[in-house]
Amino acid sequence: MDKRYPIGRFDYSGKVSSTQREIWINEIEEFPSKLKEAVNDLSEDQLDLRYRDGGWTIRQVVHHLADSHMNSMIRFKLALTEETPTIKPYDEKQWAELQDSTNADIHLSVMLLEALHSKWVFLLRSMTESDYQKQFYHPAYDKMQSLEYTLGQYVWHGKHHIAHISTAFGGERQHDLDSTS
Repeated sequence: MDKRYPIGRFDYSGKVSSTQREIWINEIEEFPSKLKEAVNDLSEDQLDLRYRDGGWTIRQVVHHLADSHMNSMIRFKLALTEETPTIKPYDEKQWAELQDSTNADIHLSVMLLEALHSKWVFLLRSMTESDYQKQFYHPAYDKMQSLEYTLGQYVWHGKHHIAHISTAFGGERQHDLDSTS
């Protein structure tokens, strides 16, 4: 298994059904509780464990999720209110080295994600079919991204990093997480 991509890379085959979209929205809604479960009862030493050689600590991963998902919500709002906006990329590696990512209590980011995802799900459920086809330009990748694609990508992103957390402990936490789903 490639520890960088424990669930594989994001795979998007194009237009998705409204049923698939609702599944993704439900997964966005459930993500904070799944993250909370994944980090439940981790010690400070475990939070400062790197999930792989050269990777971030578990603490950095949790704070990265909050940073990344905040940026995604903003990208959704920009695409919904502007004509194909160019979004502002950010250097996630440098953000992960800031003090709030390396030393802050992870519960700050978990609480932020709970509130953010509640608001995001409200927005997602209010969007029309044509809203999901709206796009933004991502200059770091020199490509247009639809909101439909971005929704799927962020469902994958959450699962991807929860897998980093659970596999950091030799899979025993993964088994516990799988049995509750």
